[in-house]
Amino acid sequence: MIGADTAWIMTATALVLFMTLPGLALFYGGLVRARNVLSVFMHCYAIACLMSILWLAVGYSIAFGDGNGIWGGLGKSFLNGVTVDSLSGTIPEILFFAFQMTFAIITPALIVGAYVERVGFGFVMLFSGAWMLLCYAPVVHWIWGGGFLADGGIFGETGVRDFAGGIVVHETAGLAALLIAFFLGPRKNQHTPPHNPGFVMIGAGMLWVGWFGFNGGSQLAADGGAAMAITVTHISAATASLTWALWERYKFGKASLVGIVTGTIAGLASITPASGFVGPVEALIIGAVAGILCQEAVLLIRNRLKIDDTLDVFAVHGVGGVFGTVMIAFFGAGTWSAQLGGLAIVGVYTTVVTVVLICVVKVITPLRVDLETETNGLDLAVHGERAYDMSS
Repeated sequence: MIGADTAWIMTATALVLFMTLPGLALFYGGLVRARNVLSVFMHCYAIACLMSILWLAVGYSIAFGDGNGIWGGLGKSFLNGVTVDSLSGTIPEILFFAFQMTFAIITPALIVGAYVERVGFGFVMLFSGAWMLLCYAPVVHWIWGGGFLADGGIFGETGVRDFAGGIVVHETAGLAALLIAFFLGPRKNQHTPPHNPGFVMIGAGMLWVGWFGFNGGSQLAADGGAAMAITVTHISAATASLTWALWERYKFGKASLVGIVTGTIAGLASITPASGFVGPVEALIIGAVAGILCQEAVLLIRNRLKIDDTLDVFAVHGVGGVFGTVMIAFFGAGTWSAQLGGLAIVGVYTTVVTVVLICVVKVITPLRVDLETETNGLDLAVHGERAYDMSS
């Protein structure tokens, strides 16, 4: 099966990169004003490039090195000791490195949705790089790299269950997004509609397809477990799309395209941690609840907490990831102590690291652009380009 496993994870690696480029870029880009769409594309693209280099340099070693329960160490920096013959389970370790690199790319890219239309590009790059190395990579080590939250760690023989990133990806990115949005403050104009709902739908469709690599690839084998992970991922996404749309119509009288595809992402985020531990019926339940739960979280953060998490990263990804992680224990596939304890430990750590990094990085480079730049749009002011030139 080594050949089959290798072929499948190579495919899954391409699918996960496809999620960020172009899926997430189009999904987020369509939701902002026309004058800011290129800045969103630039954020996603530049983050993908930077994270790739940092993952090679030290990120992979921190996450999967042979250190201790807290820190993987720097022994595998720049893939030291990794050759074409090195194996990680039944696949080449270099392929495992590449697959995990795509996760290190999309996790900080998810945060982009919280600060679009008003953030400084220098801040995006410095914060994303530091956050991936100091927050994301250590959490990966704790749960997926044999660290203190894994099996045999502080929670005993059964450690934290997180198949594809409910805690590692979605909780960390969601919390970081909420905190940056809080420090940034609201946009001057929060009520402009998405400039291109068609982009949003296309991007969501790409994310849906790419998520098969995200969850199915996390099995790290071409077997029935991977097939089940893909199947439950699809069922949860489809169900959450419909429950979001139905709940939206019940509350506001109309079901929107942007709404139904946002429900898709909520269902995908929610099934992610549980996709290797549940079956189709459980996925149906997770998706059904996620479509309503995440929509209510959006309204809570916008209307009650008054935090301008622009594209609802915390409500969709953070809440969805936490919900799916809890459902693992609810369905008996993990222990309550490990699931809740893991969420609490990672939540506190992510909060502390994110706040410290925001405070440090904004001393080096401005957190927010000036009012004129925000008003005129980041595309022309920061990047010297327009997405749409109507005179040409």
